[in-house]
This record gives sequence, C-alpha cells and structure tokens, in this order.
Amino acid sequence: MFVEAQVTINGSKAAIWAAITDIEHASETISGIENIEVLEKPATGLVGLRWRETRMLFGKPATAEKWVTEAVENEFYKTRAEDNGFVFITTIRMSESGGGITLTSSHDSQPQGFAAKLMSLPMGLLFKGVAKKAILQDLNDIKSAVEQK
Repeated sequence: MFVEAQVTINGSKAAIWAAITDIEHASETISGIENIEVLEKPATGLVGLRWRETRMLFGKPATAEKWVTEAVENEFYKTRAEDNGFVFITTIRMSESGGGITLTSSHDSQPQGFAAKLMSLPMGLLFKGVAKKAILQDLNDIKSAVEQK
C-alpha cells in the first residue's frame, strides 16, 4: 500500500530541514507522536539514526522502531521500520515551488510473506484513509511549527 500527502510551507529549506530532522523532539512538534526514544545516533549526519516511536492508533499506543537509511541534506530522508511481516518505507522530501517549499511524505507498506500479503488485501483499504489523514496531520503540524518561528 502506497500513501502520499504534501503541504506547501512558507519557510526556508534550512528551517524546514531543521524541523523534520529533529527526531529527538518530534513529539513536541507532531501531535500524533506520543513519545520518542532515540536508540542510536550516528557520529555525523542522519543515516543510521535509530529510534522508537509511539503513536496512538485506534485508541491504543503503537510503538515502532525506525531508522534512517538514506539522506541528502536539505532534500530528503528515508526511513525503514519492520513489524508483523511488513516493511514500512517512509520518505520525507522537500522541493521548491512557486509559493514556498513543498514538503511531501510518502509511506510504502510492503508485505513480506504469504500471511502478510493475505492480510494486506482487506486491511489495505481501511488503513489507506487512516494513514493519509495521519500523514497530512503530521505535515500540517510541521508547517505550523515552521511558519510560527
């Protein structure tokens, strides 16, 4: 299942990059995140950063361990998480547009085995709408934080 959302932010690339890469304090910016626990910090850069993130899903706390797999400063970063037979790839990308900077978040849920593939069919339709709404809320929270500074 692939889900994507975007917002345009009136701010500099540097300010937006600072907001989206401050993973350690993301729960202060993004309302959907309950808690962040940083597990590993790279000596330099973003690649290799690993954390545990807790969000409320369907009224219950859900925790996932995520890590940054690729990053180009002031352009994008990509994360990976694995859970219950799925690999979750998330890409956060900035691009310049006429009215500001467009911030795009895309999430790709990839079932890894027969059981996960079977489970993904009926669940995919239900989760797609919920996921898009959550992604858009995250992006709007980032937009508010950047534009208020």
